[in-house]
Amino acid sequence: MTTGSGPIMCYDTPTSASSASTGFWSSAAWYAAFALASSSHMRTFSRSPPVNSTRSALLMSRLGGLNSIPRDSIARFALKKIGFTPGKDVTIVQVGSGPDRFNAALTGKVTAAVINPPSSFLAEKKGLVVLADVAKMGLIFQHTGAVTTRRFIKEHPDTVRRYVRSHMEAVARIWTDKEATVKALGKYMGGGVERSILERSRDDILTEALLPKKQYPNLEGLKTVLEDIGERDPRAKTAKPEQFVDFSFIKELDQSGYIDGLYRKK
Repeated sequence: MTTGSGPIMCYDTPTSASSASTGFWSSAAWYAAFALASSSHMRTFSRSPPVNSTRSALLMSRLGGLNSIPRDSIARFALKKIGFTPGKDVTIVQVGSGPDRFNAALTGKVTAAVINPPSSFLAEKKGLVVLADVAKMGLIFQHTGAVTTRRFIKEHPDTVRRYVRSHMEAVARIWTDKEATVKALGKYMGGGVERSILERSRDDILTEALLPKKQYPNLEGLKTVLEDIGERDPRAKTAKPEQFVDFSFIKELDQSGYIDGLYRKK
């Protein structure tokens, strides 16, 4: 997006907000819609609860990989909630994909790992213990969203408008068409995943808290992101959530009745 080759991207919020708040993008990142409105589908698993007096290792995806920064932030939040100090009681180690983290926790190579569906459901089947369930911790955290720049919105508003419309249609398809969604999940999650796991992966996100039908940017979730970034980069402390959002495209579709129409039975 910084080079203009991808003017609109669905990207993780901490990376986008961090880049914009520190001036890396001269145009600044703006959200026209949000995909995942929280990270309640993420859980921390272990073979057994770690002892506080023993330094432990927790796995997350590699920094620089897609959605790795939200997992780092969420891992730190969860650890603090259950009484551990990141960097002191627990060493956070970067590894690869969800299956990689699942296998490392299952084999005992690390004490715990941050895992999301479908690997989290496989972890439960294998008897791994849930140490932290973000869904029950009250974290309001904006996970991913549709990002573009102020300049692109100004110069190509119709393109952004059409993207947001298709974004709303895709969300409605997930909510209303189980078979199409399960088929898509099977394709992109790789072969060999049981249908029951694919169905549960879909069902796991079908809440207004996680995948809202009307994808308005969440200012409270963005505030949490900025506060987390501010712990490592003081420049983010002066940023405001409102700097990163444009409600106009969602509001236009909402007020016209277009979004509600997507959920009416044909």
